[in-house]
Amino acid sequence: MDDRDWLILKVLYEKKNITKTAQSLYITQPSLTKRLQQMEKEFKVTIVQRGTRGVQFTPQGEYLAKCADEMLNRLRQIKEEALNMENEVMGTLRLAVSNYISIHKLPRLLKLFQERYPKVDYKVITGWSSEVFNHVYNHDVHIGIVRGDYEWAESKTLLFEENICIASLQKIKPEDLPTLPRIEYDSDNLLKSLIDNWWSRTYSKPPLIGMEVDNGETCKEMVQNGLGYGILPSVLVENYPHLHLIPIKDKDDNPIVRKTWMFYHQQTLEMKVVQEFVQFVEGLDFKHDI
Repeated sequence: MDDRDWLILKVLYEKKNITKTAQSLYITQPSLTKRLQQMEKEFKVTIVQRGTRGVQFTPQGEYLAKCADEMLNRLRQIKEEALNMENEVMGTLRLAVSNYISIHKLPRLLKLFQERYPKVDYKVITGWSSEVFNHVYNHDVHIGIVRGDYEWAESKTLLFEENICIASLQKIKPEDLPTLPRIEYDSDNLLKSLIDNWWSRTYSKPPLIGMEVDNGETCKEMVQNGLGYGILPSVLVENYPHLHLIPIKDKDDNPIVRKTWMFYHQQTLEMKVVQEFVQFVEGLDFKHDI
């Protein structure tokens, strides 16, 4: 079996449908069926049984399908290590980055790295920092860039820090916040907990939520139009001089900061492309150069 066969098993196990699997992999149904038959012949077992509701995996087929991820990862590692034997920096760099980084930092970062190493390709996953953390932890990617203080026992680099601020179009007093409309937004759990803990420590009343939006960028736009205040990471609002910003503080009266980290497993530095990328990022002023 080659990597294509293992991929077929992986996708078919997820979709339980020949037609949808063939469409997803851009192959014909007869070709997919033929490859399944060849796999069954090779292993001398029945892998799937067809029915009116799609396909059902036999116990042997389910075992092989569950091996697919392991086999695909191993094949990928073999290819990467073979490429790494060359002196030239090349291959595919797999990254997972938080949503903010993917919009505001990653495009320029990859442009600069591409100029130095034009033979490097990229596979990028974006999402909440908690999702990025899981991708790095599970070895789905080489490097993750997360915002927030996650417990990480492997290698990491601090990229930058930012204050968490009360942002408003008009000047307001912090003691008046419980009576003013706040624009709430979806965020990762660490940031939400950080803000909620600060609020409950500071005020005896819950916030007056005037509006709920999808993300911090939308919240910023609503704040700019005078529709309420937002509690936002400073990188979203510090370049808008018409906004009034008040850093929130901890119980010791120190500004509450949010850190952005680069996480990776030490083992991945054995790959030349990962080693060069880590060194490249560490040589930048990530907050101001990118």
